[in-house]
Amino acid sequence: MLGEDAASARRDESTLADACREVQALVETIWRLRQPDGCPWDREQTHASIAKNMIEEAYEAVDCIEAGDPAHLREELGDVLMQVVLHAQIAADAGEFTMADVARDINEKLIRRHPHVFGERAGAGSADEVLAIWDTVKLAEKGAKDAAADASGARPEGLLDGVPCALPALMQAQKVSRKAAALGFEWDTVGAVWDKVAEERAEFEAEEPGSAEREMEFGDLLFALVNVARKEGIDAESALRASTAKFRFRWAAMEDAAYGRGIALEGLGTERLNELWDEVKRA
Repeated sequence: MLGEDAASARRDESTLADACREVQALVETIWRLRQPDGCPWDREQTHASIAKNMIEEAYEAVDCIEAGDPAHLREELGDVLMQVVLHAQIAADAGEFTMADVARDINEKLIRRHPHVFGERAGAGSADEVLAIWDTVKLAEKGAKDAAADASGARPEGLLDGVPCALPALMQAQKVSRKAAALGFEWDTVGAVWDKVAEERAEFEAEEPGSAEREMEFGDLLFALVNVARKEGIDAESALRASTAKFRFRWAAMEDAAYGRGIALEGLGTERLNELWDEVKRA
């Protein structure tokens, strides 16, 4: 084992940013906007009124990441951070918590969930080992919360209660299945999950077309496929976003090809559309 001094010498401290002044300036700007002589719009906002803004700003940041656009990513991350600080100021005004509480809590959580870096535990050798450590630590955290709830006579939080229902469906499904798997509710192999996919497909096809039952079985089929992704180490949400982006790119190429020939896609039949699709795939 390297000593602490030797280990520190190998760390790249050139990337360790000192953002104290800049972050505090942002906190003070948001505070000023919420004052009686500040901005009428900012003063009126509540957690609920701007909840959708958090989602929109996060997705705009993701778009920049997927486009490989660091200049715009810098701007969009600022918009995300502004949402965090504004929510914290709304909470501070209501006597709930402050931005300092938010920063302190997440820092303590990061340290707690990385015992292989900050604790006595041996370092993790792979990303899979890290995920296993996270699951163990989170289960221990849940156990402590359950014990506290039980001591106060309250019902302990359910295993899946911490997964937000507002998450996109694929992301929510993968988080739910991962939590259940961490507790031992899991298939032994990927092949066993594919067997489940086949079973769900058969149940889907057995239901009447257009029925509510067929729709529910289709959801079960998607959920089974999400478990395949999880077992394969694939993020289902990102995979579908990438496939959708690929489809949009190829469709735009089809429109360009049709425009260059003086025709419109709307006037083409299925056979010709498929020919154009194959043409842009080859290109």
